[in-house]
Amino acid sequence: MAAKFDYSLPFARIDFRKRPELYRIGKGEQGVLLVEPYKSEILPHWRFRTPAIARESAQAILALFRAYRKRRDFVGMDMARKFLQMGYTRARRYANHRSGRKFAKGRARLLARSPDPLKAQAARIFYVAWREAAGDEIYQRLRRRHRDLHEQ
Repeated sequence: MAAKFDYSLPFARIDFRKRPELYRIGKGEQGVLLVEPYKSEILPHWRFRTPAIARESAQAILALFRAYRKRRDFVGMDMARKFLQMGYTRARRYANHRSGRKFAKGRARLLARSPDPLKAQAARIFYVAWREAAGDEIYQRLRRRHRDLHEQ
C-alpha cells in the first residue's frame, strides 16, 4: 500500500529533487500539480486536444520519464507516470463528455454522455504510454524501494 500523499507539506518551498525522502507516492494522480521541480518540467508538455497533439505530448513525457530513469530519479519517474495517467483520465473524461463536465450543477445527477471519438483516440495514446511507464522494471524496483523506506 502506498503511503498517503501528505497535503500538509509546504510544497512551494520544497525541491523534491533535493529532498526525495519527503515524497509520498499516494494514489493515482495525487500531487501531480504540486511536486516541484517536476511539475514545471513536465506540465508544459501535457496536452491532449487531438490525437496528434496527444501523441507528441505522450512521447515528450515518456522521454522525460526515460531521462529520470537514466538518473534513477524515482520521484521524476513517478511524476511523469502520473502525468501520463492524468492525460488518459482527462482525455477519457472529454471523450465521454465534450464539455468535460460529468455531473449537472450541484453534482445532483450524472449528465448524458456526448462522445468525442478524437478524445477517445487521445486517451488510448496516453493509456499505452502510461502502462509502458508504470510497467517499467526499473520504475517498479525503485517504487518498491521508495515505498519500503516509508513503511519502516
